[in-house]
Amino acid sequence: MAFFVGITGGIGTGKSTVCGFLRELGAEVIDADKVGKEILMPGKPAYAKVIERFGEGILAQDRTVDRKALGRIIFDDSEARRDLDALTHPAIKDEVDAKFAEHAARGDCIVALEAPLLYEAGIENTVNEVWVVACGPDEQLKRVMARGFTREEAQARIAAQMPLHEKIRRADKVIVTDGSKEETRTQVATLWQVVCGIRRPGERH
Repeated sequence: MAFFVGITGGIGTGKSTVCGFLRELGAEVIDADKVGKEILMPGKPAYAKVIERFGEGILAQDRTVDRKALGRIIFDDSEARRDLDALTHPAIKDEVDAKFAEHAARGDCIVALEAPLLYEAGIENTVNEVWVVACGPDEQLKRVMARGFTREEAQARIAAQMPLHEKIRRADKVIVTDGSKEETRTQVATLWQVVCGIRRPGERH
C-alpha cells in the first residue's frame, strides 16, 4: 500500500533536492507545478474558465496559456490570485487524486507530491504526511537571489508565499537544508526508512 507524502516549503528551501533524493531511493514523485500546467492546456476544464476571467491577453501565439503573462497579472493583485486559485485548485486536486490512485495500484512504497502551494491549494489532506523543507531566512534569500533576482525581487517572492514558520508549524516532519547536501540526504533516507523499512504505511486520510 502506498504512503503519500506532500513535499512543500518556501521558494529556495530545497524541495527539488529533497525530491531528487526520494527518487534515488525509489519514490515516485508527482510535480504539482506540472499538473498546474496540464490543467491549463486547451480542452481542459480550467482553460476556458481562466481565459474568461483574465482575457485572451494571457494566451501565447499557439493559444496555450502564457504562464509568465498570467503571473504578472496575479503577482501584485491578491484578488486576482484568489480568483485564479479558485479556478485551478479543484482541477489540480482532481488530477493529483487520479495520479495517486494510479501509483497506489502499482504498489509503490512512497508517492511524493512536490507542491510549493500544498497548504494554499488546500490539498494537504490528500496525503498521509506533510514534509516541509526549510532553511534559515538568510540562506533562503541567498538561494533565491542566486536564481538571478535582485534582493528586492527575491524578498517579494518570499513574502508572496505563506510564511515558512507557519508551514513548519503545520508540518508532520521538517527537513532542514541549511547544511550540506549529504546531511539533507541523510534526513531523507531516515524518513524513507521509517516508512518503507520499519512500519507499514497507513491509509490516506
